Amino acid sequence: MEKHVRMLDRNRSALLVIDLQESYRGKLHNEAALVRASQILLDAAGKLAIPVLLTEQYPKGLGTTREEIATHLPETATRFEKTSFSALGAPGLREHLRELDRDQIVVAGIETHVCVNQSTHDILAQGWQAHLVRDAISARHPLEDETGFAKMTQSGAIPTSVEAVLFEWLEDSRSPDFKSVQPLVV
Repeated sequence: MEKHVRMLDRNRSALLVIDLQESYRGKLHNEAALVRASQILLDAAGKLAIPVLLTEQYPKGLGTTREEIATHLPETATRFEKTSFSALGAPGLREHLRELDRDQIVVAGIETHVCVNQSTHDILAQGWQAHLVRDAISARHPLEDETGFAKMTQSGAIPTSVEAVLFEWLEDSRSPDFKSVQPLVV
């Protein structure tokens, strides 16, 4: 059966996790839910062999990736340091995405109105799909979160959720990976 072009396909997907760093601990809107959603995405990506790209915004000043995120990174995840707000400005990241030949970029991270926003617009400018995982994206303030998310979706990014991503990647309950991924969301 032919899938709609906006449905995720694990063979076309990459997961981009933006700037979930120590300096933001205790400062994010819906922080506990954001962390848990990000952990689930990372665990599923690892089980399903979805490439994971992780960015850190100026880690010398803002700290490295939070420990509770870092421990869920698949061994094959690729880290990129950046000073640009857009993840695609990180040295080597855009080229790495091209080499992966994946046109569906599943986006998680912070902050909605800054790094996630600029990354998403750059993803769209490349002609790739940006799938925004609503429960895995946040900002320090609700207004910035809501405004940033609205701007991205109005520009053509596709809103989604952790559960929707996982079940689209699985496609069928008869998938050999179903039993290993299902416990992540039930």
